[in-house]
Amino acid sequence: MLPWAHERSVQLRLIEPGKPNQNAYIESFNGRFRDECLNEHWFPSLLHARTGIETWRREYNEKRPKKALGRLTPSTYAKQLKDA
Repeated sequence: MLPWAHERSVQLRLIEPGKPNQNAYIESFNGRFRDECLNEHWFPSLLHARTGIETWRREYNEKRPKKALGRLTPSTYAKQLKDA
């Protein structure tokens, strides 16, 4: 990953070990994804995993309004930002 990031001028910012609060948003998302998707389904194949995860992702982004986004879904909010 380091060579890939360097070639593309991507600056990597790592959190300190034991300090997940430095990236609370992604830690919250990871917990929700684990609890609502990964822990709830048995994926007997890679295809099944891809399908199940994509279904969860679409529901999360297109059907669930988020309080932090003014009760909009992430996809609606992103569209508003794009159109503005």
